[in-house]
Amino acid sequence: MKLKQLMTGAAMTALISGSAFASDVEVLHWWTSGGEAAALNVLKDDLGGQGIGWVDMPVAGGGGEAAMTTLRARVTAGDAPTAVQMLGFDIIDWASEGVLGNLNDVATAEGWDAVVPGALQAFSKHEGNWIASPVNVHSTNWVWINKAALDATGMAAPGSWDELVAVLDAMKANGITPLAHGGQAWQDATIFDAVVLGMGDAFYKSTMIDLDPAALGGADMVEAFNRMAKLRSYVDDNFSGRDWNLASAMVINGEAGMQMMGDWAKGEFLRADQKPGTDFECIRFPGTQGAVTFNSDQFVMFEVSEGRDAQLAMAKAVMDPAFQSAFNVVKGSVPARTDVPNTDFDDCGRKGMADLADAGNNDRLFGSMAHGHSVPASVKNAIYDVVTAHFNGEYDAETAAAELVNAVESAM
Repeated sequence: MKLKQLMTGAAMTALISGSAFASDVEVLHWWTSGGEAAALNVLKDDLGGQGIGWVDMPVAGGGGEAAMTTLRARVTAGDAPTAVQMLGFDIIDWASEGVLGNLNDVATAEGWDAVVPGALQAFSKHEGNWIASPVNVHSTNWVWINKAALDATGMAAPGSWDELVAVLDAMKANGITPLAHGGQAWQDATIFDAVVLGMGDAFYKSTMIDLDPAALGGADMVEAFNRMAKLRSYVDDNFSGRDWNLASAMVINGEAGMQMMGDWAKGEFLRADQKPGTDFECIRFPGTQGAVTFNSDQFVMFEVSEGRDAQLAMAKAVMDPAFQSAFNVVKGSVPARTDVPNTDFDDCGRKGMADLADAGNNDRLFGSMAHGHSVPASVKNAIYDVVTAHFNGEYDAETAAAELVNAVESAM
């Protein structure tokens, strides 16, 4: 194959201009859907303009579990990537192994301490040192609704659990799949997060953060599992194994009424030329208004013998305010910096930024269990197992609550 056929994008630009890349960054990530890939290209192009090559290492799987398995194999083999997309407690776990690079030089020069919320710094720093560059903040307790399907019910967007059930019933009567969902453990857990938060901030904190056995196995948790079973009744029979973006496509195409998913789903709607308020509605999961469960995609840099300058350039590029705006407008998330204006964001993006600020100011900003920001991976995976077993009909609500207590206790 000819050299020209092998090179694309910024690499070809550099060749044409007569300059080769000074160094490359090999980036392991799981942004493989159309909307995610479009957002990632913003970062690739930014680095390419600085003469830094991008060696892509995508590992499909929306929750990142497959990527972390691949990463472990690479590190064990002594061949760690230079940069890795990572979430929450995974960052803390790798930092404690002493294999991550120190980003203090660029963080100090760029003033990160003053502009990154403390809830994110809890994962971006280890023992006082910056070890990750946060690219965004995702909030996970969103519902995405096909506006035509909602209008056909004659109802407004639901604001309570009872209103949600009424809208779903009406959509079912209208002959479409009410709830688009992919039967993967992390997607089940994303809905579970919202259901638990919808029963009150105190309940979410006691169960998904503090892991209080009495709350995990109590009557309110039984009710949460009953609500999960109710939502399961609105999902089509072919949901098992479906990727999240395919569930988004069902809503976009009018095959389904709504999807309960984090704000990365908005990237799929935008890529399909859908407009908020015209083609789709974005609302907080009923009962969670004013509260936000979040995760934050961050890039960690592994210790390397070569390419340190390229790593620091990438860390700096990720936190540049202009990039934070351009990337998150495409991705559907909101900036990890508090000083980025909302000028270029659509209505859902502006709502997301305002909700995040309000939740932070009112102590209603919670790390998402489903996305690795409230409990360590071992506990998260134990909760996954119970939630998915229940969603697939293996447990009734009472049994699921009891099993949740046992699973969390065993994982701690």
